[in-house]
This record gives sequence, C-alpha cells and structure tokens, in this order.
Amino acid sequence: MLAPDELDLPIRRALPELARGAAALGRLGIETVRDALWYLPFRYDDFSELRPLGDLAPDEKQSARATVASIKVEPGFGRRPQRVIAQLTDDTGSAEAVWFGRRYVERRLQTGDEVIISGRVTQRGWRSQFTSPEFSPVGRESVHTARVVPVYHLSSGVTQKRLRELLARILERGLPAIVDPLDASERDGLPGLADALRSAHFPEEATDVTSALDRLAFDELLALQLTLAQARVARASLRAPVIDVDDADYAAIVGALPFDLTGDQSRAAAEIRADVAREQPMRRLLQGDVGSGKTAVAAIALASAVRSGFQAALMAPTEILARQHHAGLAPLLEALGVRAEFLSGSLAARRKREIHDAIAQGMAEVVIGTHAVISEAVEFPRLGLVVVDEQHRFGVGQRAALQAKGSGGEPHVLALTATPIPRTLGLTVYGDLSISTIRELPPGREPIRTEIRDRRALPKIEAFLAAEAGEGRQAFVVVPLVVESERLEAASAEAEAERLRAAWPDLRIGLVHGQQKADLRDATMSAFAAGEMDILVATTVIEVGIDVPNASVILIEDAERFGLAQLHQLRGRVGRGRHRSFCILLSDATDDLPRRRLDVVRGSNDGFEIAEADLELRGAGNLLGTRQSGLPPLRVASLFDRRHVALAQRARTLAEGVVDADPDLARRPLLARLQRDFAPLEDEGDAA
Repeated sequence: MLAPDELDLPIRRALPELARGAAALGRLGIETVRDALWYLPFRYDDFSELRPLGDLAPDEKQSARATVASIKVEPGFGRRPQRVIAQLTDDTGSAEAVWFGRRYVERRLQTGDEVIISGRVTQRGWRSQFTSPEFSPVGRESVHTARVVPVYHLSSGVTQKRLRELLARILERGLPAIVDPLDASERDGLPGLADALRSAHFPEEATDVTSALDRLAFDELLALQLTLAQARVARASLRAPVIDVDDADYAAIVGALPFDLTGDQSRAAAEIRADVAREQPMRRLLQGDVGSGKTAVAAIALASAVRSGFQAALMAPTEILARQHHAGLAPLLEALGVRAEFLSGSLAARRKREIHDAIAQGMAEVVIGTHAVISEAVEFPRLGLVVVDEQHRFGVGQRAALQAKGSGGEPHVLALTATPIPRTLGLTVYGDLSISTIRELPPGREPIRTEIRDRRALPKIEAFLAAEAGEGRQAFVVVPLVVESERLEAASAEAEAERLRAAWPDLRIGLVHGQQKADLRDATMSAFAAGEMDILVATTVIEVGIDVPNASVILIEDAERFGLAQLHQLRGRVGRGRHRSFCILLSDATDDLPRRRLDVVRGSNDGFEIAEADLELRGAGNLLGTRQSGLPPLRVASLFDRRHVALAQRARTLAEGVVDADPDLARRPLLARLQRDFAPLEDEGDAA
C-alpha cells in the first residue's frame, strides 16, 4: 500500500514493478500515480450481460460464454492482413471471432477452451461474427470482458488492453492512499473519493458510473468555485482607478456614435459606467448575440476611461478580429479625440517599437490588438480599463497577464462574448462576474432565413451559391473536418474545396482551417473579407473573428455534428449587410434528436432561446471530455447536464462557506490540493 505523499512520485519510483509500463503511460502524459488515478475514461462499453450465441444481435457490442471449436490462421497476402479465425459454439448455436494481424491470439487460444468473449458483433451471411474482440478464460477475472469496460484516449504504441491492465494495478495500490478532502456532510450523499475513482475506472455495474462521475464533477466544480470565491475575497481588498465622467461628457461620447443606442445597449453602458466609477475593480461580462452592438458599448467604456485620464486596452483572440475591432473603433474614438493604436505580433519590429514607446509615454490612449498587448515589452503607465473579446478563447495565464498590466491599481475588466449563457449557468459558473445582456438587435436587421436540406439538394444549393456570386455576393461553406477520415463519413474542408473548384472553375474559392499557419489563415480570411473570393470553405475557425457584410449565404455541411450554440454562431457570419441572407443546414440525419436540434436553429434567430434549448436537449452529452464552447473548459462536469448544474450550485454554497472561514485554505490543505488537481485547462482557441 502506498502512503498519501507517494501518490505524487513518478510511477517508476512509487511502483517499481510497473517500471516497464511507465514509458507507455508517459506517452499519455501519465507520470505519477495521481496522474494515473485521474486519467479517466471518455466512455464505457457495457459487456456485462452474457448472451447465448443463438441470441447475438448484429451491430451491437455484447458478450458471450462459448467453447472454442477450432482455430486457424489465414496468412496475409497483398494488402490483406493475416487473419486469426476461431469457431465458437454453445448449446444455442455457433459464431466466429476474427482478429486481423494479431498472431499472439492463437497462442492464447486452444481448441476446447471455454472463454468469455466481448466485442462488436456483425452478421456475415447466416453467421454472427465478433470482430477483433477481447477474450478471457472462464473463471478468471478480467478488466476487458463480461463487465462494464472503460475506454480511454490513447497515443501511438499504447493499446486499450495494456492501458486497462496497468491502470487496474495502479488503482489497486494507489486508491488506499487517497484521503477524501470532503467529510460526509459536505459530500451530502455523493460517494467517497476513492470509491468514486474506482467506479469511474472499473464500475461493478453500469449504474455505478453516474454517481462516480457526479462525485468527480462535484470536486471539479468545487475547485472552480473555491477559486472564484477566493478571487471575490481578494478583489474586495483591491483598488481600481475611478473612471468617472460627468453627465455632459458622457452625453458627448454617446452622441458621437453614428447611430442611436438600443434600450439594451443603453442599459448595459449605464451598468458599466456605474461599475467603473467605483474603487472596486469591475469584473463584468457583456453578452449579446452576433450583431447586437456589444462593440458600441465597449467603445463608450473605452472613451470614458480616456476622458478620465486613463489608458485602455482591447484584446481579441485572432489578428483578423483585432483588426476588425480597430477598423470599427478607431474612427469612433478618433471623433472623440482619442488615439487608438493597433498592436500585433505580425507588425514590423520598428513599428512595434514605435507603438511600445507611444504606450509607455501615454500617447497611445487605447491599444487594440492580439496577445501582443500583454508581452513584456508593453508598459502602460496608467491602464484603467481592459476589454477582452471572446474571453473563453484566452488561456487563464493570458487573462491574468493583461490584468497585471495595471499600475497604481487593478484595471477594470469588461469581457465580451457572443455566446449566450443560459441563466442557470450564469448564476453558478460566472458567479464572480456581473452580467449585462443585450438581447435587442439594432433596428433594420432582417432575420436570416434558415433551412434544413439533405444531400440530394446539394446541386441546387451549389447553383444558388454560384448565382449569388454572379450577383456580386459571397458565401461560406462550413465543414466539420480538415481532412477526410475513414472513421467519420463527414465532409472535409480540403476535399470540399477541391470538389467545388472542379465543379465551378469560374468561381474564386478559398480554404481556411485551424491546421494552417495563422498568417496564411488570416491572409485568406482578409482576402475574403476584401471581396477577393466568392466562396470560403472553412472549418469552425470562422465561428468568431470575421465580418463580411457582403456574405449572404452560409452552407453548413453535416450540421448535426455541430452544437446548437456553434450553429448559431456560424449563422451569424451572414446577415451583416443590406442583402437578404440565408443559412442552409445540410444533414442526412434521420434520428429524432438530431432533427429536433436542427429544428431549434431553424425556428429561432434568438441565441438566448437556442442556448436554453441546447441545455434541455443536450443533457449530459458525452460522458467525459465534452467541449463546451463559451464556458470554462471542464474535464468531468458537463454544464449541459442539469444534475451537474445543481451540483455547481451546491459547490458554490460550500466554497463560499469554506473561503469565508479560511480564505487561503490553510486549514484545508486537501481542498487546496483539489484546486491544483483541477487547475483550469488552457483553451488555446481555434484549432478546428
């Protein structure tokens, strides 16, 4: 048995008998015993029911107890791999099992052996066939067969079988060393931590998984809420610059805008104005649908900071989005006598030095740029306000570095997001932020017409795209993959671009995706925005950061593979100009849930309605590892699972009580450890 402090030792030292497996684990990022305990499955296969061979169902994963009637090896030739074929029998019938290129199988199986066999069954003529199944002798306990079997993410040279066996041995030695950071009353019915980890890896019953993951989700949400509670306590002692413009100045700022504010914009601007006039640093999230006018509200805040004698900064996740902000904001700010500079890593060294000098001397009053704004060479003498656009696309360290640029106090921070946040999530996850919401769209914006079509309609759709190009308008074609995959029958960006170029040689067709170099991607999107292309084939890298008023159509292929919030964000790439705009959701899905999800997007242009519907329809989503665009990146908890939303509320209550009594967690070192175990993942943005 290991001691608690040995959980953080390298596996080679803590468990020398597993030294040979340590290299394989290292390829997965598993270095210590604790790493192994928290390397959780991303799904499970339920092989716990043993079916008679005569009752096997095609196209399902299942288990059977059978006798090996015969076994043979068929040598490979050409492109055909070697095959090992075992004939299986029981009292109800027969089946066969086939393994490809696995010569060790026939050394472990003998005619007459009784085995448990688990895997996917297909129908080959009149016979059921297991394809590359796992097997174990009857009477020998196995982590691969006749049970709920965990499935893990792998890397080259590591198999599921080997990883399961290594993790089972590590859990056997490591779980007794786990000390639960919560007492029974704090768990409130959730299982103990060691039991939860055991069941998360190797559940006895399928029903054990839910309670195990609920406990681990609660710990993760508690770690998040402890951090937020500590931030609230720490911020109470901080002081920020007082940005206080009088009514006449404020009216002049608003009056300089070339349009009237909507009621929601005016309300949000007033909330921000009240926040920044106080000494306590503002932490406000401004959420609004695509095109709702968040930038105008940000412009008022930036100009107010400068009128009060401070500098301000706006940071965007991509260069093209930063340039668009500069192009839109600079004229507004210039009309107010405010100098706005653009800063990015792609600028020439001499130009960057000039801007750095202007910032250091206080001459650059507003700086708009990418992460270059937080580089060490940038020094703000009197930074009062920071605006972070699409804040979830920045890593935690990047956001902290920007806030640390303040001198003589903590700067006020305004975060912008076009991802509407359901109210329940706002209360539980963004509890450290005040939230302003813009639901009202500026007058004159025509709703985007959204239609669902299957692939049979593709020729007509492409003819429509060509006709729009003939009228001088542009279109997006969005696909879920970068390159073709044998595992996913979905359109790929590269293949789709080539197909469209062949079908419509007169059209100018561009391609962008997350695996391109950033400068090539930005150059292509800039060329499209400048009207130099008719159609842009893209992955979700265009979800934010490109504003093309001339784009009138977006075709989203395999639309059922995208989240509802993502579909709504993508749809927002069109409808920004004077032309009537269209969103076409291409899908051959026939199942009820995918169709219902697409119907939600077709039936509403309101991102807040769609976000609430997404919460209703998505449920728990994948068991683990669900990407949650616009929300904190979580490993276990799913904020689209109402059970976990309730757990987040419980975690917040507990965290506030703990931090009020012990702000530094000095008396609760195990909770401090929990925070480190669930340190927020860095989200590096668009790598679609």
